[in-house]
Amino acid sequence: MAAVIKTVNLTKRYGTLVALSNLNLEINEGDCFGFIGPNGAGKTTTIKVLATLLQPTWGEARICDLVVGYQSRQIRPLIGYVPDYFGAYEDMVVQEYMEFFAAAYNIHGTARTKVVNDVLELTDLAYKRDAAVDGLSRGMKQRLSIARVLVHDPKVLLLDEPAGNLDPRARIEMRELLKELRRMGKTILISSHILPELQDLCNTVGIIERGELIYSGPWTDIVKRAKTGTVLHVAVVHNQELAAAMLSQDPNVVNVTANNGHMEVALKDGVNDYTFIPQRLIQGGFKLTLLKEEEVNLETAFMRLTKGMVQ
Repeated sequence: MAAVIKTVNLTKRYGTLVALSNLNLEINEGDCFGFIGPNGAGKTTTIKVLATLLQPTWGEARICDLVVGYQSRQIRPLIGYVPDYFGAYEDMVVQEYMEFFAAAYNIHGTARTKVVNDVLELTDLAYKRDAAVDGLSRGMKQRLSIARVLVHDPKVLLLDEPAGNLDPRARIEMRELLKELRRMGKTILISSHILPELQDLCNTVGIIERGELIYSGPWTDIVKRAKTGTVLHVAVVHNQELAAAMLSQDPNVVNVTANNGHMEVALKDGVNDYTFIPQRLIQGGFKLTLLKEEEVNLETAFMRLTKGMVQ
């Protein structure tokens, strides 16, 4: 499958500060790519380069095989860029705001009316068409920002923290909207700090730290890579310290630590059968109330990789 977004040794420097260092990235058509990293890692810089707003210091970025910087005029109709902030339009209502951007893409007459109505329906903002833009809630402004970039039906969406600072309901609505856009065949690059939602939304992810790409690929692979061994959450009714001391003596156990009312039992690499844990506890006279294998998800994988725990 051909890459819709591709960077080759993409580097951006600000004097002595290296914001991006030799970034090599490929995102295929129809992918929803989650871009993960701490603040200042280079996510926004990457997105701004892809949005043709920044020139790289060296290296290359391509959108649909068009080169950023040399063919930016041809790239812009193919992309929709949503920054991590929303500029105020105090004197516009939602309908006027949408028609203004549709006109910017030379959409006029009945075609403009139709596309504005369709996009407002898609983003669940039709009932707000006469509301002042500046009076919308943050969640509605974020949805309107996405609606704005959909009027010209772009192939690629570049979304920088679209769910940042939203309340839980607004985040859920945003996630469902992005799922619908993916079902429509859009290729999406989205940066976010809300990792469980990225896991639910994206099929591929990239982890960036200090301007360097640590990992890029299916999120299921990164979870497997971060799984360093089996960890069990175990709890008993009484005498947890005694139970921990007993389990720590087992040759299959690496260590046992207390954590918020239960024990975390780390098993040796290669030990996958942990039926001996409840057997030993019951034989020792303990009443078992919890036995659960710790799940390694995108969030725990991110923490382990960015701390250098996985090579």
